[in-house]
Amino acid sequence: MALSPAQQSATITRKPSAQSITPELRRWIIEQAQAGFSAPVVLQSMRDAGWDEDVAADAMETTLQEHLNELAVQKGEPSAVPVPEPLLGDSPALLNAGDRQVQVLMQLAKPRVVVFGNFLSPEECDALIAAARPRMARSLTVATQTGGEEVNDDRTSDGMFFQRGESALVQTIEERIAKLLQWPIENGEGLQVLHYRPGAEYKPHYDYFDPHEPGTPTIVKRGGQRVGTLVMYLNTPEKGGGTTFPDVFLEVAPQRGNAVFFSYERPHPSTQTLHGGAPVIAGEKWIATKWLREREFK
Repeated sequence: MALSPAQQSATITRKPSAQSITPELRRWIIEQAQAGFSAPVVLQSMRDAGWDEDVAADAMETTLQEHLNELAVQKGEPSAVPVPEPLLGDSPALLNAGDRQVQVLMQLAKPRVVVFGNFLSPEECDALIAAARPRMARSLTVATQTGGEEVNDDRTSDGMFFQRGESALVQTIEERIAKLLQWPIENGEGLQVLHYRPGAEYKPHYDYFDPHEPGTPTIVKRGGQRVGTLVMYLNTPEKGGGTTFPDVFLEVAPQRGNAVFFSYERPHPSTQTLHGGAPVIAGEKWIATKWLREREFK
């Protein structure tokens, strides 16, 4: 019979002033997780042993992340990398995005999905559509065989790209994204606007670049892998057009001004970030998408 964390607390007892995270502590945390003890139980045992709560929580988080990454790499998956992440540790209703307070409507841990409300104002939505409309053309996808672009039957929308910082409006939105997701502006690709007419869709796909495709080394030279996506809804279709995550049976309704964010710490299906744009049934759909890279995107 496994001892409880409290019964094993001698392993982690130390003077309150000594806040170093030792290999012994890391090993103990992993042992508790493998024994099936919940995070709150383990955290309470660490507090009882004199650990500062913030240090204990950080030790648990980093230790378990590193352990899970080691297990994934052993299974042949790519190693995890840092990803954008909003400050949601204390479950806030609102987040400071610099020039705007953004609502937190929903968050999911696996896959990492967060839905934001009031990310764009109605005036900003209309202005983006107006600026993009004259430049729309059939949307292209990345050609993973060559590293270029190509027309893909899975993507039946029209689209265009703004250059990063192209206008005051684009710059404002990019600064807001950087503040909200704690990720540098220069690590973002140019803002893309997409237009879906009735029947148009984007079938389920991953946003990261498949490491096994021959064109991927060429693609990632410009800023590394994609590690996060923010989809902003510029209007509300009459019917259809949601953002779907088939692996977890989730569909985010496209509501004007809202946005959905998701991140993927490794280019692998284990992130469960398979997603698509469901067909528009009635009306039309306008969205803006920002893809975030590991490093500066040039």
